[in-house]
Parts: sequence; structure tokens; C-alpha cells
Amino acid sequence: MTDLVTWAELGGSLAAIGGAAYARHAHPAAYWSTVGLPLSVARLLASYSSTMDACGLTVEPSRWRVLAVRATTRREVRPVPPRRGVIRPTTTGLRIRLRLAPGQEPADVAASAERLRHAWGVHAVHVRDVKPGVVELRLVGFDVLRKVRMPRRLDGGSLRIPVALREDATAFVRDYQAVPHELVLGATLSGKSMYLRNLLTGLAAQPVALVGIDCKRGVELAPFAPRLSALATDPDQAAELLPALVKEMEDRYDLIKARQGIAPGTPEELITSDLWGLPEDERPAPIVLFVDEVAELFLVATRKEEERRDEMVTHLIRLAQLGRAAGIYLEVCGQRFGAELGKGATMLRAQLTGRVCHRVNDEASAKMALGDIAPEAVLAACAIAPELPGLAVVGDTSGGWSRIRTPYLSLADAAATCRATAHLAPDVPALHPLRPYVQPMPVEAYGPVATARPVIE
Repeated sequence: MTDLVTWAELGGSLAAIGGAAYARHAHPAAYWSTVGLPLSVARLLASYSSTMDACGLTVEPSRWRVLAVRATTRREVRPVPPRRGVIRPTTTGLRIRLRLAPGQEPADVAASAERLRHAWGVHAVHVRDVKPGVVELRLVGFDVLRKVRMPRRLDGGSLRIPVALREDATAFVRDYQAVPHELVLGATLSGKSMYLRNLLTGLAAQPVALVGIDCKRGVELAPFAPRLSALATDPDQAAELLPALVKEMEDRYDLIKARQGIAPGTPEELITSDLWGLPEDERPAPIVLFVDEVAELFLVATRKEEERRDEMVTHLIRLAQLGRAAGIYLEVCGQRFGAELGKGATMLRAQLTGRVCHRVNDEASAKMALGDIAPEAVLAACAIAPELPGLAVVGDTSGGWSRIRTPYLSLADAAATCRATAHLAPDVPALHPLRPYVQPMPVEAYGPVATARPVIE
């Protein structure tokens, strides 16, 4: 009987270990909530002072502290670590705030993030500056980018689209008013189209005019035609669409100028220099222009096409330079984007503040996207594996960068969203000639209009 009990206990232990190992691989969120979180909290509480000392994040105690310790106890006076705040567990990790000691800065803690990760047994440690003298450590318990699950609470709003998940388990929000224009690069099957799909469907639920240029005969943007205000599917149509957008931009500037020319003595808050300062009843709807495979606009074979190319590039540059104040924003996508495309390419890229780089085929492509704003992010972009589509490195002109991954969204679901929100498309008269034709849905899709009843004589 004793042998049976022993074997049962041994079998139960092995089953628990095997179940924990399986859950850690197949269901990391469940493993973290049940096993990883208690272990990491225990490690943090037990080794906080010694870990901070080993990482060089302690300072000598003040003279008053030394006197107090010597007066009350006989123990040795040790260096003082940053004061620790309350540990806040989350579904993906931990959050803890540290009050830095005199003489320390957030960069000191960020430099020791990798050491803290190993000491406390978590997947990653990210440091965020909260206010002077206070930083927040965001401990991530597992790789949240392996299987993307967007946070439940998303910080959206007007022209703010939560489009991907950051590696610190927060949402990456595409804010057009903060970053008006963006360049999205990525090789074939890198997830660039998925990023565009999530972004477009997020904007579809807002009163925003969506315009597309897809020179691949519309295979990428045509499924979203019910929600698009205009769509160009070849360079000839793009050559008609871009001047119409420039004309619309000029008309909006005339509207803003007319508002500025109101009578003297008007309060300053009623005088505006951009579209968002206009009264709501006078404000035109913002326009977001999606350009898929921008290189197709630069490629030419004859002199006549070269003249058309120069004109289109000039219009794109004007929209990038002046469009923000008129409520016109650009989302430029491609596989490569550099000076080899031709005249105007570098000037256009300089106006694209936001940068998103998916997996690319060579280091030069990553340098085109990130080399001029965050050189250290180039190596991170080159290290993206092919088996992780949707993974990208995002940066902006501030020099900051991080890894993100877009959640999966099927083309059918995205197209259905655009059909359901087609009534939200604003009326922009200048774009009517290039509004895409939408084939009406068959009657069978909606079911019978009325139930047939027999005629009573």
C-alpha cells in the first residue's frame, strides 16, 4: 500500500510538472497567471535590494540615515536602493514604480533592464519615465507578440487607431494628429497588408474620407471599395486623383484664410491656422490617402510617362508638406523606398514622420525606413523572422522605437466592416469622379423582401 501511495505521489508530481510545461508553451497567459506571477513576485520581493546593488542602482545613504541606523542598531549601514512602490499585477506581467535616489537617472535603470529580467525570471523589462525622479518598470511575463491579443481597454478617439500590440503589452495607437504621415515598408508576406487592413478598418468606423491608390489593379484596396471615397487602380487614374486632392487642399486653405479674415476684435480662440480650429459645422471631413506599392508611381518606360511621374511625385510632396493643416494625411506603403526610385523620392520620405518596417529582404531597405531616425533599430528590423508575419519595428523622428505585431484580420471580415460602415463615408464633391463602383449585393443575400401570401378572391 505504501508503494502505491508513493507511486501516486510521484505520478501526480510528474503530471503537474508536465502540465505546467505544456501550459507555458501552449497557453502562456494562463501559465503566467497561475505559476509565473507568484514566482516572479516572490523573486522580486526576496532579492530586490541585492539585485539593485548588483546592478549598480544603489547609492550611499545620507548622513542622517547613517546616524539613525547607528543610534538604533548595530548592523552595518548598506547602500540604499530606489524606493519601491506597490507591485501591480496584470494579465501579462507586473508594474512597479521606483523613486530614484539622488544622483540617479532613468537611463541608469534602462541600462540594467536585461539584468533585472534574468534576476526576476520574466520575459522582458521595459522602463518608462513617469515624472522627474520616478520611473515605472513594466515586467512582461511571456512573449506577447507570439500570439497577439489586444488589450481590453484601448485608448482610441478621433483619428486615433489602436492597430497593433507593442512588445511591452501596450497598444500601438496610430495617431494622425500627432504623426500626420507615415511610411510602411515590408517584403512580400511580411504582414504589411495586414497592418494596412487593420488601420483601414479602424478608420472606417469614423467620419473620415478614405482614398486609395493601388496600382496593382486594386487587388489590395478594391475589397474596401464600399467605404472608399475614391480609388485609383493604375498610374493614369492616380494622375487624375492626386491633382484633385491638391485642389481640395487649396480650397480648404481658402476656407481657413476666410476664417482668419474675420472682423478685428475677434477672440484669439476663434482664429485658426489649421482645419481643426474651424467650427464643427464648417469643418470639412479629414482625408486619409493610402498609397499601396508607391514604387509603381515612380517607375517609367517612356518620356511621356516620365513627365507624368514628375507631376505625380510633385503632388505627393505638396500633400506631404502642406496637407496636415488641411486635414489630409498620407499612409505610404512599399517594399523599398529610396533615392534609386528617382527624383523626389528622398524629399517625400523626409516628410513621412512615422516609420513602420516589417521584414525586409536586405539591410539597405531597413536603413531606408529607420536609418535616418533610429539607427539602432535597423538591426532589430533585420532580425525579424519569416515565420512571424506582422512583426515590425516602429519609430518616429523623436528617435524612439519599439517592436509591434498586428493582430490577424481576415480579408472577408475587413471587407464586411467596410460594407457595414459605407454610410459613414463623408461627401467630398472633388472626389466624385473617382469614386469606385460598388456592385450591388444580390437580393438572395438579404433574404425575401416580403412573405408571399395567397390571393383571396
